[in-house]
Amino acid sequence: MAPASPAAGSPAAAPAPLRALLVELNDLKRVRSAGRRGSIAERLFLQGWSALVGGADPEDLALDITATALAAARLGDIDAAFLAAAGLSPDEAVGVLQAGFDDVAGNIDPGLARRLRDRLASRGERPAGPVPGFAAMQAEQPRAGVTCPGRPRIVLEPPENHAEHCLMVAVYGVVLSPFYGADPGTVFVAAMAHHLHNALMPDAGFTGEMLLGPHLDAVIARTAAMALAELEPGLRATVESARRILPDDATAEGRAFHAADVVDRVLQIAQHLRAASLTMDTVLGEMALVHDGPVKGFHDRVLAAMHLP
Repeated sequence: MAPASPAAGSPAAAPAPLRALLVELNDLKRVRSAGRRGSIAERLFLQGWSALVGGADPEDLALDITATALAAARLGDIDAAFLAAAGLSPDEAVGVLQAGFDDVAGNIDPGLARRLRDRLASRGERPAGPVPGFAAMQAEQPRAGVTCPGRPRIVLEPPENHAEHCLMVAVYGVVLSPFYGADPGTVFVAAMAHHLHNALMPDAGFTGEMLLGPHLDAVIARTAAMALAELEPGLRATVESARRILPDDATAEGRAFHAADVVDRVLQIAQHLRAASLTMDTVLGEMALVHDGPVKGFHDRVLAAMHLP
């Protein structure tokens, strides 16, 4: 069932039925495969900027990247390129990708879900331009971890990078956009570009921002301008226009962006805590690590003999 929007009378600030999906999507920042550099989220961020530089329409790209991310939530890097290389026909590959999408998309707004699902069947080659230098730098720039003025930093390893964070906020923003009545293309571009300054500016978190004091705004403005200067005038104007939603939640697009941003920041920490509290009851019971098959009985006897877990 799709979540109600505030315009439909809901008092909620965010669509709670989408929580489980957002939690699951967050792991795209941590899924990697042999022969592919970086996480799925990092690669989609770089592909997104390459497509924007190559002339992609922002809304088309927002749908394309989001549909790809949703299919990858369960399939990981079993993507269109792999399925083609493995010998599946285009129709067979679409069937696999849409099955992955269907596994996770039940609570997405129905209209958006149809557009995203159809995107998996109809997508052509994305336009491809050179990856901007600032985008590559963001993929190398770690996020700060947990910081608070006057307190030591809490470092959680491995850290996410700024490319992963921006991509996840962009995908979340598209998924959340119907709830707020927001334009998904604007939210997507704003999210992809909301940490341009961190291509050059090391991330010292909230603590560093407070210690910069009166210099903060000027430093951010200068470093963001250096990144924007890499873009041709038309795309630069599109990015600058989208970034106007970033300062506040006065617009539908601003609300979708800020909801996506805060959810991603909290879920990034939550996954460390979730891993630390994982139990063997969950692994062996709920997740069926030793799953049904012709040798399960033998596996169970081996574990019992070895007093495992």
